[in-house]
Amino acid sequence: MTNADSNGLRTVAVSETPIELCQFLKFGGLTQSGGQAKQVISQGLVLLNGAVETRKRRKLVVGDRVTFAGQTIVVG
Repeated sequence: MTNADSNGLRTVAVSETPIELCQFLKFGGLTQSGGQAKQVISQGLVLLNGAVETRKRRKLVVGDRVTFAGQTIVVG
């Protein structure tokens, strides 16, 4: 489930936290596959809370913001 706020941020509800960054990119619709998610993370193209994150399996918690390709989603 996703909800967008006035800033264009989408909150993506997950059933369990923590969730891995690569899983969240795919689940949130920022990448088409888990493989693509891992690739863009390792290339340094993903921001976590405003900083480049290159750890594919980085654990995310509620409130973390993930940005890729000009879109930001929030763990909800």
